[in-house]
Amino acid sequence: SIAFLDGDMGSMKVIVGVVACLAVCHGASASADTFQVEFDVQLKRGTTGKFVVEVYPEWAPLAAARFSELIDQKFFDGCRFFRVISGFMAQFGIHGNPKVSAEWRDKKIKDDPVKHSNEPYTMTFATSGKDSRTTQLFINFVDNSRLDSMDFAPFAKVISGTEVVDQIYSKHGETPNQGQIQSEGNKYLKKSFPNLSYVLTARRIERTHQEDAAAEL
Repeated sequence: SIAFLDGDMGSMKVIVGVVACLAVCHGASASADTFQVEFDVQLKRGTTGKFVVEVYPEWAPLAAARFSELIDQKFFDGCRFFRVISGFMAQFGIHGNPKVSAEWRDKKIKDDPVKHSNEPYTMTFATSGKDSRTTQLFINFVDNSRLDSMDFAPFAKVISGTEVVDQIYSKHGETPNQGQIQSEGNKYLKKSFPNLSYVLTARRIERTHQEDAAAEL
């Protein structure tokens, strides 16, 4: 058996208290890193809808940081869902202004290790090869876990409004030309594919003081 003198026991209590505090503080910090974004979407003429994504930096920290940067710059406002394949995914993230698209084209980020599978309604950056992610995203309609081995790392998930995501216009499939979108922007898409669904706004949902307090418990 191990006996503690009073002084030893007091020290042990302090150590246990510090460890417990560190564990709680770490948990609160991890919770604080998670954030939500509400997308207001024009589905078709006269019909709008909203969906909310929750971002999990622990899944893919570089992707989460880039997404946060884009949201703060209101980058996605007006972006069309230009590649939508039923039973697969909906892709967006080429800016409607070609000058803005050009500014971001070379701002590539390195790949994140895939820590979470491409399950239904997860959000992932599109790529054109190793370490090539910039601004284009896609939302998985179904279980696309086959993408996991191809370095597509989800960083967020739709937590409400999945029925809105399911209504994103898909009849043009992969027809819109990405090169023309890059060079002509929404002018090209509005003229040739006026029915495409698009993002009206994408805004961070600010946490309330009550939510922050609850996260610290």
